[in-house]
Amino acid sequence: MQYVIPVPHQATIDVVGTDAKFPVRRIWCVGRNYADHAREMGHDPNREPPFFFAKPADAVVPSGSTIAYPVQTKDLHHEIELVICIGKGGRNISPDKALDHVFGYALGLDMTRRDLQSDAKKLQRPWEMGKSFDESCPITPIQPATKIGHPKAGAIWLKVNGEVKQKGDLNQQIWQIDEAIAYLSNFVALEPGDIIMNGTPAGVGPCKAGDTLEGHCEGVGDLKVTYRAA
Repeated sequence: MQYVIPVPHQATIDVVGTDAKFPVRRIWCVGRNYADHAREMGHDPNREPPFFFAKPADAVVPSGSTIAYPVQTKDLHHEIELVICIGKGGRNISPDKALDHVFGYALGLDMTRRDLQSDAKKLQRPWEMGKSFDESCPITPIQPATKIGHPKAGAIWLKVNGEVKQKGDLNQQIWQIDEAIAYLSNFVALEPGDIIMNGTPAGVGPCKAGDTLEGHCEGVGDLKVTYRAA
């Protein structure tokens, strides 16, 4: 097949134990999926239906990268999250079948231009410029579910320059892995290559050029990125 312009680069994520890559199709993010984080953002943590927003696939950055501090922001925030990697597609997936659709898990950062997001909220405008920007999704290599199973509990934390800023446990997720997959599949058809970032614990906050961010999720992996000046 011929194309009138060069074919865009396919975003991929490394997979632990193999040289093969996981191709990223779409990135879905679950908002406010930890009660303490909902509270710190000024919201009721009761079990309301989950909501989702998206990032572009090419926002993916491998762990270990040095990243340019993003433009048009003075308030870049970190949000450490468990990442669910879909290996089998489906629509209207039932919770009891949802884990059959998972290829594996990774640890990721939903980096957020908080000032842009806050301004958009005040004006009742979309969040995209606060969430969906270049290099806004650092991710570790994927651990296949066949190797680690499906994590329901375990420490998840983030340090900035060696100081713990976020700390939680996967068992604190309001919507667990199977529920998030099932709920999202009622709105869109999930396909292999989709990933779901399943929310962040409390402690989100700013980082600046020169900062090193280190994340950990028990049984899943360790993440590290450093920001340089743009």
